[in-house]
Amino acid sequence: MASNAWLTVLGVHTLSLLAVGLVAANIVTPEPSLWEAPANLADRDLFHGPWGENHAPDPKVTYTFMRPKQGGFNPGVVVRDDRGRVWHVKQAPNNHKGAEGPVEVVLSRVLSAVGYRQPPVYYLPSFTMTDAAGTRVVPGGRFRLEEAAMTSRGSWSWRRNPFVETQPYKGLLVILLVFNSWDLKDSNNTMYDLDEGGRVTRWYVVRDLGAALGETGRLAPKRNNIDEFEHETFITGVRDNFVDFKYGGWQAGLLRHTITVDDVKWAVGLLGQLSDQQWHDAFRAGGYPDDLSERFIRKLKANIAAGQQLGSGDAPSSQRGH
Repeated sequence: MASNAWLTVLGVHTLSLLAVGLVAANIVTPEPSLWEAPANLADRDLFHGPWGENHAPDPKVTYTFMRPKQGGFNPGVVVRDDRGRVWHVKQAPNNHKGAEGPVEVVLSRVLSAVGYRQPPVYYLPSFTMTDAAGTRVVPGGRFRLEEAAMTSRGSWSWRRNPFVETQPYKGLLVILLVFNSWDLKDSNNTMYDLDEGGRVTRWYVVRDLGAALGETGRLAPKRNNIDEFEHETFITGVRDNFVDFKYGGWQAGLLRHTITVDDVKWAVGLLGQLSDQQWHDAFRAGGYPDDLSERFIRKLKANIAAGQQLGSGDAPSSQRGH
């Protein structure tokens, strides 16, 4: 009996030491975070974004080529600036049409403004790069910073995450649909551990946002194309309080009998608080010319209006397609 009691005490002591060791080694699951209620939404800066001007790439310095960017629809490079910061650049054609990078910056600005987590992303129309072939000016695009305080923990699943069935989760899907985002693949989602002076939070981020602002579909739909975007329908109807969307992209099952009228109203209610200046600042951050921005913003506001009118009749005629 004494021997057994001693073994029990020894076991409890060993487990206690292991627990202390895990805490000391910081092997603790960080608090998950998808969304935080935005404070002072009207004051949010949608040009520089939540990370501010200090995190932005410098258009005047020369960037050193490190390697080609792997994967993605648009070409790109990984470069280092004169401060040692590493940037992942998704390059864009000069006319923007079909380019993912500008879309990513705009959508990232809007998501972060209304409370969703986003990494530091910016846009430069061109930049100077040096590599084995020499130094020259090359096409710019979306610059995403490797922020020292953020550690990537891999992708997360739309179907299996701590937020399924919550309104911020459903609201995120609604906002992506407002922009006609069709590439809802898990591989586009990234978890980051953000270290804020010893307090670590696990951010759930939709990082690759470029497949939007065009038509919907799975087989090479046109992205970042205002002519296609203006002719797309956002909401097609409501059945048993669940909203139907015109969506032909990946994981369409995520939207079936999932999003209610209240979910849509909650999400478009956030978007509806953005001012005209904030919308234009978001598109200016993505390098869009004023005339093109106007057309995109007009269609986005029509989609928002369609969501706001749910429960008071059918979606407006501008939402029924052409």
